[in-house]
Amino acid sequence: MRVLHVVGSMNRGGIESFLMNVYRNIERSKLQFDFAVHTKDKCAFDDEIEALGGKIYRITPRNKSIIQNNKDWDNLFKTHSDINVVHQHVSSLTYVSPLRIAKKNGVQNCIVHSHNIQAESRLHYVFHLLNSRYIDKYANYYFACSNNAAKWLYGKSKVKSNNIQLVKNAINIENFLFQNDKRCDFRSNLSLNEGEIVIGHVGRFSEQKNHKFLIDIFEKISEKVKNAKLLLVGIGSLEKDIKYYVKEKKLDSNVMFLGNRSDVANIMQAMDIFLLPSLHEGLPLVLVEAQASGLMCFVSSEAVSNEAKITETYKSISLEKNAEHWSNEIIKSLYYKRKDTSVFVRKAGYEIKNEALNLQNFYLNL
Repeated sequence: MRVLHVVGSMNRGGIESFLMNVYRNIERSKLQFDFAVHTKDKCAFDDEIEALGGKIYRITPRNKSIIQNNKDWDNLFKTHSDINVVHQHVSSLTYVSPLRIAKKNGVQNCIVHSHNIQAESRLHYVFHLLNSRYIDKYANYYFACSNNAAKWLYGKSKVKSNNIQLVKNAINIENFLFQNDKRCDFRSNLSLNEGEIVIGHVGRFSEQKNHKFLIDIFEKISEKVKNAKLLLVGIGSLEKDIKYYVKEKKLDSNVMFLGNRSDVANIMQAMDIFLLPSLHEGLPLVLVEAQASGLMCFVSSEAVSNEAKITETYKSISLEKNAEHWSNEIIKSLYYKRKDTSVFVRKAGYEIKNEALNLQNFYLNL
């Protein structure tokens, strides 16, 4: 059986990392994953996908040509009758062409999977509302990473009907276990001293992740904690703007831009605090990783529901509170004694081997 996952790209991000976590843990002799991406550029996971037996199909983005986008999808399904399932990963119903054209070409099993709690823009929201009236024509299975993500995409009535399958953003917990000797090694690799207080963030540079406010919070922390450092992992369209903002605030020597990294688990070992003041999220995989690492986690209450609270290290603060308030709450936790929290993450169902098996069984029973 072959499952086609529809994504923007297969660069490092929450959805993409989750899919690769699953892909590495399924029985690939029984089930194979292919990926439809909307970029001509090579992506971070391309080589691994092909090594595992998957195929990568490149689709013209709609913002380049709607006509060619539709043609690409039509051609893909006409020439690849071995695709048994189409599984589209979305933040909103702005773009449902893959499911619509798959159905038109006879693909029987179409899944839509919600990973967020709002659209990226007002225009996207308008298209989301229009397409929401037709989604039952194009999809026959409905997934979500959280209850809030389900309510956003499908509406409360569909959620109440128990027609939604919640899929946990599971991880390989062993990779994130806190170990003090590793912490020292990875701090040394990043030229960080043991006495420095390290705040960390992992996420693409986009409006959603609220980096400017994150920098404002760190500025307030650094005024009171002179040995504070900030690690920013990720790339994105707003990276240059944020670098300029950091320079403008004269924080250059305290902020490290680490780019796109494959060793996030190691970098989390080096951190003391994980900060996620996003404007909106589904249930971020990186927050599961941070809690599995035993990090104190500070997240925006508006963006992330308490479904994401797995351990006692999780703290939520409203975005209505200013940077001063956030910094004070963070400083209160600086002397928290970090420990192994993996038992709580396992108990909550975030072990990837179990979730991969659940998904594998779902696909194979279609």
